[in-house]
Amino acid sequence: MIARGILLAALLLLGLWILHPFLPALVWAVIIAMAFDPLIQRVERRLDKPRPNLVAFLFTLMIALLVLVPIAFGITQAAREGHELTRWLIEARAQGVAQPAWLAQLPFGSAEATTWWQANLGNSAALDARVHTFDRLIVFAQHWLVGAGLLHRSVIFAFTLITLFFLIRDRALVIAQCRAVSDRLLGPAGDRIARQAVLSVRGTIDGLVLVGIGEGAVMAIVYFALGVPHPLLLGAATAIAAMIPFGAAVMFAIASLLLVGQGAIGAAVAVFAIGMVVVGIADHFIRPALIGSATRLPFLWVLIGILGGVEVLGLLGLFVGPATMAVLMMFWRDFLEGAGQPDA
Repeated sequence: MIARGILLAALLLLGLWILHPFLPALVWAVIIAMAFDPLIQRVERRLDKPRPNLVAFLFTLMIALLVLVPIAFGITQAAREGHELTRWLIEARAQGVAQPAWLAQLPFGSAEATTWWQANLGNSAALDARVHTFDRLIVFAQHWLVGAGLLHRSVIFAFTLITLFFLIRDRALVIAQCRAVSDRLLGPAGDRIARQAVLSVRGTIDGLVLVGIGEGAVMAIVYFALGVPHPLLLGAATAIAAMIPFGAAVMFAIASLLLVGQGAIGAAVAVFAIGMVVVGIADHFIRPALIGSATRLPFLWVLIGILGGVEVLGLLGLFVGPATMAVLMMFWRDFLEGAGQPDA
C-alpha cells in the first residue's frame, strides 16, 4: 500500500507537470461549459433525437465566433486608423503639432500649458525625439506580442475549443463521473459544493460579462451622440474594460481626452459624467444583485474575489475568484451552524 501510494503521488505530480501549460485552457473550457449548460440542455430537448456531435460542434463554433469576430473587427479598425496615424505623425515630426484653441481659454494655468505645448509638441525637434522614444516602445511591444504572446495565446485558445467540444459532447458522462468521485471523497457535501461553484460561475458571468456588454452598448450610443471618434470601436473596448471593476473609467477618460483634443470640452465632461453614472448604477445595483444572489456573498467579498483572482490568475481569476470565495463562505456558514450543536 505504501509503494502504491508513492507511485500514485509521483504519477499525479508528473501528470500535473505535463498538464501545467494547458491548465488555463482546461479551466476556461470548464467555465464556458458551465455558463452555456442551460442553453445546451434547451437545445438538446428540442431535438428529435440525441445529436451530441452536432450540438457540441455548433456551440464550439459559436464560442469561437464570439471571440474571433470582435478581434477581427478591432484589427480591421486599427489597420484603417494606422494609415491616418502614420501620416499625421510624419506631418507632426516635420512641422510640430499646432496648439489647440481651447488651451488659451483655460481659466487657470493657460500660460504654463501653452509654454509646455510649444516646448514639447509645437517644436518639431523636441517632438521628433519623443516620437523616436515612442517608436522604440512600439517595436518592443510588437516583438513581445508577436514573438511571445500571440502564438502562445493562439495555442491555448485552440486547445480550449477542442476541450470544450469534448466537454459538451460527453457532458452526461463527465457529470456522472465527477458526481461519483465527489460522493466517494466528500460525501453529501460534494454535491452542494459543486452546485455552489456552478451557480457562482454563472452569476459572475451574468454580473461581469453581460453587464459589461450592456455598459459598452449604452456608452457606444453616448459616444455616437456626443461626437466621440470611432464610437463602435470605443464601445467594444468599453464593454471589455467594464468586465473588470473600475476598468470602464479608463475608457471614459480616453474618450474624453479625444473630445478635448477636438476642442469639445462640454462634450468631454458629459461623456465622463454619463459614463460614471452608468458605472455607478451597474456596480452598485445590478452587479451586486446578479452576483450576490448567486454566490450568496456580500459585495465586498465579491469584489475581493474578483480583484484578488485577477491579481493571481489574470483574466481567469474573474470567474475563479468569486467561485472560490463562495465555496469558502459556504463552509464558513456550515461551521457556524454546526458550532452550536453538541454532536457537530
